[in-house]
Amino acid sequence: MTARMPALFLGHGSPMNVLEDNAFTRLWQQLGTTLPRPRAILAISAHWYTRGTGVTAMETPKTIHDFGGFPQALFDIQYPAPGSPALAQLVVELLDPVPVTLDKEAWGFDHGSWGVIIKMYPDADIPMVQLSIDSTKPPQWHLALGRKLAQLRDEGVLIIASGNVAHNLRAARWHGEDAPYPWADAFNDFVKENLRWQGPDEQHPLAHYLDHSAGALSNPSAEHFLPLLYALGTWDGKEPVSVIGEGMQLGSISMMSVQVGALAG
Repeated sequence: MTARMPALFLGHGSPMNVLEDNAFTRLWQQLGTTLPRPRAILAISAHWYTRGTGVTAMETPKTIHDFGGFPQALFDIQYPAPGSPALAQLVVELLDPVPVTLDKEAWGFDHGSWGVIIKMYPDADIPMVQLSIDSTKPPQWHLALGRKLAQLRDEGVLIIASGNVAHNLRAARWHGEDAPYPWADAFNDFVKENLRWQGPDEQHPLAHYLDHSAGALSNPSAEHFLPLLYALGTWDGKEPVSVIGEGMQLGSISMMSVQVGALAG
C-alpha cells in the first residue's frame, strides 16, 4: 500500500529564487530529498488564474517564462518534466460536477510551479500536471476543491500548491529596508493561527481572510492566497499541519510554507 503523500503550500516569491541559493530554496531542495518520491505531481500555481478551471493534459508541457525584466539566465532555463494525460483525466473525474477543461496546448508549467519544483526535483523526471485557479469563485469553493483532490494523496500524487500568504507588490520595499510591514506580520500570524481550524468550510476563517483588518492590504488580489486553501482542503482533520518555512521578502511578500501530513524523517 502506498503511504499517504503530504500536500504542500510553498511560498514562491520572486522568480530570482530559481537562480539563488537561500533559506527558501534550500527548504525546497530538502523536501525533494526527504519526502517519499511521488508517482506524479499535481501543481496549483497562483500564476494560472483563469475564468473556469483547466488542467494541463499534454504529453510534453512547455516551460512558461511568465515574467519580465529578469536576467537572460532565467529565461534560458527549461523544466521538461513529462505531462500525464491520465492524471489530468483523473483530476477531471474527481472534481466532477465542476467542469474542467483538458488543456492540450495553451498552457504548461509557469514559474509558480516549475520555479519551486525545479529545486525539489531538478532532474524533471516526475510526471506533472498543473491545475488552474478559477478567478470567478469564492474562497470556500477553492477549499472544497481541495477536499475533492485529497484522494490523490493516497495514490502517490504529491500536491504542490504555490503562492504567497501575503503578496502586495505595490507596497514592496524594492530598495533598502527589507523589514516586514506590521500589517503583513499580523496577517501572517492570523494565517498560522487558523491552519488547523475545524468546522464547516463556509465558516473557515481563512476562507474569510478579507474580513481580517490586514486581509485586503496583504492580498490586493486573491490569486497568491488561494493556493493555500487547496492544500488545506486535503487535510483529514487529524494529521499534522506544520509551518515548515517562514520569512518575508521585500517587506510585503510572505514566504511561509505549510505541509499537510506527516513530516519526513
